[in-house]
Amino acid sequence: MTQAARIPAIDPKISDTELAQRVATGEEAALRLLMKRHNQTLFRTARAILRDDAEAEDAVQDAYLKAIRGLEGFRSDSKLSTWLVRITVNEALGKLRRSRRAAQVIPLAGDIGDGTEAHENVMDEKTETPEQQALRAESRRIMEAKIDALPDSFRAVFVLRAIEELSVEEAAAVLDIPEATVRTRFFRARGLLRESLSRELDLALDNAFHFAGERCDRITNRVLAKLREANAG
Repeated sequence: MTQAARIPAIDPKISDTELAQRVATGEEAALRLLMKRHNQTLFRTARAILRDDAEAEDAVQDAYLKAIRGLEGFRSDSKLSTWLVRITVNEALGKLRRSRRAAQVIPLAGDIGDGTEAHENVMDEKTETPEQQALRAESRRIMEAKIDALPDSFRAVFVLRAIEELSVEEAAAVLDIPEATVRTRFFRARGLLRESLSRELDLALDNAFHFAGERCDRITNRVLAKLREANAG
């Protein structure tokens, strides 16, 4: 009997708690499923803190290694995703301190005010034309740049709440800050993004249907040619 035949197949709908138990026994297939399930959330979390893809990947890798070593101490009454995000936050912050990339380490404690949350739907990419896909890619690039430009303390909260859709309670737990602070920073982050994107839109509108350059010369030449034809006739 082969090794694959001895190992029971993993149900894709298996709970995180059961999956963690199988990972703790050293089952590679379980670990692959666990990582596939949580990779995007952990990467986005690390990326929000480090603002660098390669360093975020390193932080996630280190977080997984630390989590695997500590699975025996994981409490089943806790949410595994929250536990993993918290480890990733700590790894990313530690990496930020060591690399000295920022003049000030992200302040994850403190408060500013009060606010509310909102969630917006996205388009179905499957029905998009190539032009729409190109527009979406450019929009994504602009949005990512604007999120990167958010103050450090706001950026992590925004990514966890708006992109990963963690609840206020979950975000507060993984960042170790009060729930009121999560609400405030998310509200402020959305306001800053709106202002920044509005300025970007204003600049884009100023240049919309740009007429100078080749287009202007082409139309001018055509008109002059028509006039010359008319005068010659």
